[in-house]
Amino acid sequence: MSKGTILLADDDAAIRTVLNQALSRAGYTVRLTSNATTLWSWISQGEGDLVITDVIMPDENIFDVLPRIKKARPHLPVIVMSAQNTFMTAIKASERGAYEYLPKPFDLKELISIVGRALSEPRPSLKATEEDSMDIPLIGRSAAMQDIYRMLARLMQNDLTVMVTGESGTGKELVARALHDYGKRRKGPFVAINMAAIPKDLIESELFGHEKGSFTGALGRSAGKFEMAEGGTLFLDEIGDMPMEAQTRLLRVLQQGEYTTVGGRTPIKTNVRIVAATNKDLQSLIHQGLFREDLFFRLNVVPMRLPPLRERSEDIKDLVRHFFAIGEREGLQAKQIQPDALDVMLRYRWPGNVRELENLVRRLAALYPQETITSAQIENELNQISLTTDIQSEQKVQNLAVAMESYLEQLFKEFGDNLPPPGLYHRLLREIEFPLICASLAATKGNQIKTAELLGLNRNTLRKKIKDLDIQVVRGA
Repeated sequence: MSKGTILLADDDAAIRTVLNQALSRAGYTVRLTSNATTLWSWISQGEGDLVITDVIMPDENIFDVLPRIKKARPHLPVIVMSAQNTFMTAIKASERGAYEYLPKPFDLKELISIVGRALSEPRPSLKATEEDSMDIPLIGRSAAMQDIYRMLARLMQNDLTVMVTGESGTGKELVARALHDYGKRRKGPFVAINMAAIPKDLIESELFGHEKGSFTGALGRSAGKFEMAEGGTLFLDEIGDMPMEAQTRLLRVLQQGEYTTVGGRTPIKTNVRIVAATNKDLQSLIHQGLFREDLFFRLNVVPMRLPPLRERSEDIKDLVRHFFAIGEREGLQAKQIQPDALDVMLRYRWPGNVRELENLVRRLAALYPQETITSAQIENELNQISLTTDIQSEQKVQNLAVAMESYLEQLFKEFGDNLPPPGLYHRLLREIEFPLICASLAATKGNQIKTAELLGLNRNTLRKKIKDLDIQVVRGA
């Protein structure tokens, strides 16, 4: 007995054949077509329990058909496939009511699983929205970015709090803006605050506002970021740098949905979506007593990790083209890049991630008169970056003791007249031991004998520390 009838539309005969075989083996009845006209005819006649369709069809773009499908049969699940794997493809699929978006190529087992879920839990219609003329905020066709696009598409029509993590330069604010600009709060304000850029004694005033006379220099009432973001999105960047007292007040806002200004007494209701971001290990800060665990769980409702550029190097070509196009719109000369020059960029590690790549491309567009960028020019620029980085790294090593002293001074300042929780010595040892052992294991490709020799430890002692610190050893990495 058939599990249901699937309408499959794709102009590629090979794809139709493969999907037909896989779905038939899974117990479904499949009807095949190579055009949108036939697909719409079947749907309008009430046929099919689920639709799987490519976006670009010979006669019509399926995104133009989806609103008609949702109007005629609002509960019919539609799975959209596309080889044009951009952020906007995922967003358009979500906005027009697709049940799921799958970038090509995809895993057949994943498709079968999605089909089963869609047929067992049909979704109501989603209201189509107007075409958006904004520039695409996120670039990349890699598998890692496809996962980000699909997650963003699912988050657009709700207000769940999102915690974006990732190295500096990976685009955390771009993600926050995309959630706002393409979500249901797009008509409200988007307000960002960087915790690391504000003096710690002013953060509460910046967040919640203050009343006249509440502190020295408060000459009048001032609105805070929560008030400015009312009805929209508040982006809390570098949340790991928020002082403890401000963390306590933020937790109260998230729990109760209201706050008071500094110096104020009347509670103010708030209606904002919170998106937080950090490049720090918040779990480590929690162990050090520098970040509240209960606040972490309030913020980490939907965790989203942005991959560093070295994990999505296949996106570099698209990013370079994108940044050159931006430069051209800003009046810079149009540029192309030689294939061997691109190879040089693919081999580079990009410690500054997408931001570093953008800076390099802009520099190339502005400083080099030639229309085509060569590998020698790329190598010259990257060598300059590496030289600066090496000097900075040497200075960091020389100043390790100074940095530790500064860190401890700041730690004690965080607690004011109080002291940090007991066990500071062992917590600090753990914080130093963990990255030291991890880095040493990585350097020896997981060889514990060599790692023990490198660290000057007994092998049994190293094994015990690996177990106690819950370090995952990857051999041959």
